[in-house]
Amino acid sequence: MRLTPSLSHTAVTAFYCCLLDDTLALARSLSDVEVAIMCPDSDVNELAQLAGNEASVVAQKGEGLAAGLTSVFAHFAEDHQRRIVAFNSDSPHLPRSVLDDAFETLAAHDVVVGPTHDGGYYLVGAKAFHPTLFAGDALGTSSALERLVSRARALELSVGFAAPFYDIDVVEDLTRLAGELRLAPTRAPRTARWLKEWELVAALSRTGTGEL
Repeated sequence: MRLTPSLSHTAVTAFYCCLLDDTLALARSLSDVEVAIMCPDSDVNELAQLAGNEASVVAQKGEGLAAGLTSVFAHFAEDHQRRIVAFNSDSPHLPRSVLDDAFETLAAHDVVVGPTHDGGYYLVGAKAFHPTLFAGDALGTSSALERLVSRARALELSVGFAAPFYDIDVVEDLTRLAGELRLAPTRAPRTARWLKEWELVAALSRTGTGEL
C-alpha cells in the first residue's frame, strides 16, 4: 500500500487494523471455511492479538508476498486436495458473492484469479499446492496477473476468473472506497468509520486546521 507519503505512520497503522477487522468479518461470513492469516514470523504475535479467536495466524516460510502465497497453499493443501482461496486484507469491501463464486469456480478449474484494474490481482485460489506457481512473481506490478496466468498455463493448469475488482494501494483508492462506504457502510463498518474521520480531517487540513 503506497499511502505513507500522504498519511502519517500512525494513521496508516490504524487503517490497516480497520481493514483487517473487516476482512476477517467478511471471511467468517462464508459457510464452512477455515480462516487463517499468513504473515511473516515477526508479525505473528501482534496479528494473533488483533485477530483474537477469529482466525489462526500462521508464519509464512520465506520473505515477500510470493513466499506468503506459496505458504498459504502449502499450509492448507498439505497432503490432500481442497479448495483454497487467498485474498488480501485491503479489500474488505469485496462482496461476499465474489468469494462464493471463487470457490465455485474451483469446482471446474485448477486455479481461480481475481484481476485488479491495474494489472495485478486481489485473489487467487487453487485446489492443490503448486510449488512454482508464484516463483519469481512480480507482485505489485502491472504484469503480475499476466505472469501468474502464464505460469499456471505452463503448468497445464486450467484458469478461471473472478470478477475484476480494486484494492487499496494509493490515496485515490481511498477516495473511491470512502465514496462507496458512505453509501453502504455495513459492507465494511470499521473501515467506513475510519474513512469518515479521514475525510473530515482531510477537509480540515485543506483549510489549515487539521492533520491526520
